[in-house]
Amino acid sequence: MPEAAPSNVMEWTVSELSSALKRTVEDAYGFVRVRGEISGFKGASPSGHCYFRLKDDKAVLEGVIWKGNYARMRVKPEEGLDVIVTGKLTTFPGSSKYQIVIDSLEPAGVGALMKLLEERKKKLAAEGLFDEARKQLIPFLPEVIGVVTSPTGAVIRDILHRLADRFPRHVLVWPVRVQGEASAGEVANAIEGFNALLEGGPIPRPDLIIVARGGGSLEDLWSFNEEIVVRAAAASMIPLISAVGHETDITLIDFASDRRAPTPTAAAEMAVPVRSELLSTLNALGNRKYACWQRGLERHRRELTMLSRALPKDILAEPRQCLDSLAERLPRALRANAQVHHTQYSRIASRLAPQLLSNTVERRRERYNSLNQRLQASLIANAQAHRARIERARERVVAFGERSQRATVALLKQHQARVERAERLLSAFSYREVLKRGFALVRDGDGHPLRAAANVAAGVRLDIEFADGRIAATADGEGSPREGAPRESAPQPRAVEMSAAPARPKPRAKGGGEGTSGQGSLFG
Repeated sequence: MPEAAPSNVMEWTVSELSSALKRTVEDAYGFVRVRGEISGFKGASPSGHCYFRLKDDKAVLEGVIWKGNYARMRVKPEEGLDVIVTGKLTTFPGSSKYQIVIDSLEPAGVGALMKLLEERKKKLAAEGLFDEARKQLIPFLPEVIGVVTSPTGAVIRDILHRLADRFPRHVLVWPVRVQGEASAGEVANAIEGFNALLEGGPIPRPDLIIVARGGGSLEDLWSFNEEIVVRAAAASMIPLISAVGHETDITLIDFASDRRAPTPTAAAEMAVPVRSELLSTLNALGNRKYACWQRGLERHRRELTMLSRALPKDILAEPRQCLDSLAERLPRALRANAQVHHTQYSRIASRLAPQLLSNTVERRRERYNSLNQRLQASLIANAQAHRARIERARERVVAFGERSQRATVALLKQHQARVERAERLLSAFSYREVLKRGFALVRDGDGHPLRAAANVAAGVRLDIEFADGRIAATADGEGSPREGAPRESAPQPRAVEMSAAPARPKPRAKGGGEGTSGQGSLFG
């Protein structure tokens, strides 16, 4: 075969060529904006990076968003979303493809945002976050109102001014950014933070939360369409009023909140009633109650007058006469009662003479001493009885211990004898006892026992075990099968060559030829 003609073309390694292509692409397309539809997006990988493809009707471009950029993005990539991305073009040598490393991502026009908004709304509605059954009632007159909004905008001033006009309340403001990449996270954290406050703690827990923001474009209000904000509003245990944008602005938090206000000022009006109107209503109710009470009192007075006219004039004469009679008898009864008690006191006083009390105390002392002696004797007898019981129990424990020791020794001897019998039986059935009677065990090179000469071929390495050790051998000939054994077509070994020690020569027969022993031949 003729040799190839020498060439002056430079040789590249695969790594060198991939690096050169990477530098060329990055230098030529260092910063680009690309519009396309997201395809193959499955969420962030375990490392936090995102991988997907941008496509149109004719081409596909691989895209990657690093973990740090993905966390800062206001609009997250979603499958099928038409977007405009900004980043730099580079190559990935590991798979010989080019890709764009995306720094920012935005929907391609309002239509894409509305499509994304509708898809997100359907998804959250399917989870039941917008159901009317889970919405809470707004308190009639909350003591503390929590407001989630920007502390520097006109919204908080409008809310505070409207609350002061209608019914001043204690207001807690949780300052957040209402626009930008970090806005959604701050709003969600504010709602969760108000719900985490403890009742009766150093910071009062709000009875009502108002999430407010002024008007703006769909992009400006997009933070209140994020899932994290909607889920936080739906999970709030405190009733929540959403007041985002103007009356024509609709965001997803409006569907998840317990009440939607067209403007922040309207939210303040929904939160509290008008104090002057409430006082007027209370005064009117008080006047009506007082008038009703007066009419009832007048009616009862008339009824009492009519009833008194129907009573007979001498209806109290007989009770009055009974009262006079009892009043005359009362002094005599009091004097008789006092005399009876004085007689009883004198009789009891005679029984409380000093000598009588001394005798009673002496009798009680003697009785106490007698009971004390009986108690001491009973304690001594009881202690002796318990001591005797303890002694008998100790003797029984000692006897049981000795019996247990003797039983343990006997059981150990019994088990030892069984072990010795088993050891002798195992030794009797061991193949080493057979080797001691003059037999040998033949194994092949793999250590498997050989039970027939037919299984040994010429040149096979053998291991022969005797009673006093092992030797290695090699089969080098054909042997004749034992009489009555089946013949096989495989070659039979003729002889065995020992490698442990040289074989000794057989002694020559004195008068015989080949195949004769030292005893001569029986056939002369």
